[in-house]
Amino acid sequence: MADRICLKQISPDAFVSPTDRAALQNLQRVPVLPILVQKFNEFAVDRLWYVMNSAESVRCGPSQFPTLYHLLREACWALDVPQPELYVQTGREQNAYTAGVNRTFIVVNSELVERFSDEELLFVLGHELGHVKCGHVLYQMLARFLLPLLDAVGQATLGVGKIASYGLVSAFYEWMRQAEFTCDRAGLLVCQDPEIAFRTTMKIGSGGGRLDAEMNVDAFLEQARHHVEAEGFEAVAKALLFFFYSWQLTHPQVVFRARGLDEWIRSGAYDRVLGGDYTRDAGATRWVDPCPGVPRGPRPAPRPESSARTRATDSHQPAAPRSPDTETPPDPLPTDPMEADPIPTFSGLVLCPQCGALASSAVARCRECGAELPEEEGM
Repeated sequence: MADRICLKQISPDAFVSPTDRAALQNLQRVPVLPILVQKFNEFAVDRLWYVMNSAESVRCGPSQFPTLYHLLREACWALDVPQPELYVQTGREQNAYTAGVNRTFIVVNSELVERFSDEELLFVLGHELGHVKCGHVLYQMLARFLLPLLDAVGQATLGVGKIASYGLVSAFYEWMRQAEFTCDRAGLLVCQDPEIAFRTTMKIGSGGGRLDAEMNVDAFLEQARHHVEAEGFEAVAKALLFFFYSWQLTHPQVVFRARGLDEWIRSGAYDRVLGGDYTRDAGATRWVDPCPGVPRGPRPAPRPESSARTRATDSHQPAAPRSPDTETPPDPLPTDPMEADPIPTFSGLVLCPQCGALASSAVARCRECGAELPEEEGM
């Protein structure tokens, strides 16, 4: 990772897809869109989404999934974008998404983390940061909230609602697909390795697994070229497929994504950006390192094995109170900048006899299990 380049003050104009820009302008011309944005803010949908995610997912930080956390640091540094929050959520789909207009966060599914390498995850995180950099998040959240609602209205009105909302729905879907081409470019600018970018795109389509070593990027690009340039009956079949199915996809199919990224690379634009020839935005909010002095990239930091809470959890038995005469207390837990309050040292803490959790001696009951806490032992 030492050879990766930081694209200081890079503007979205340096890599945004022309089809993305045109589709967004078309969406913004829909008369009802300003009203939808206003209602989105009135109903506090943004805040509700954040609260729901923070309750269902695990937030990454220097001491919680540090590999992912420092990969995100690396990605934010490369694209020079403020660092959002990062969460891991259980899920069988290889998926990641970005949400939160006022408090932006990225969510990656556990299946994606399990099957993708660190470099491939760097492409994925760069892709999601592209949504942040380009201001996609508001419209994406509107789409996630609005499209299912319009679909339900259409079913309740025997299809009349679907006909009335078709223009808005199709404009949303078209823009969402075109925005993915822009963000694939952002992912490439972060990982800075076309081979990794294409392998990641292949794994999105194939799932990845034990045969990853047999993946052939050149063969995949040839497949993409043949599909995009199909003529005759195949071209007719593609048109019918779009009319009946593809128009309502939120993401382009993988062959189109590979083809689009390959064409951008072949145009020379990618090399020009890495060479420093790109549009800059001096007024944009830039990346600020949340962990100064700590190297970027994956840095695993497992919890200490001597942790009283770890011992109690592993044995499924309450941890015995620590004896100050026979046992040396473990080192203080590291301060984590993602915590709302600083983590105290072991002075002033007691051990819950019921669940083994550490708790402040100033409170009467354990906040984990509600058990009555003993008085602080002499240190």
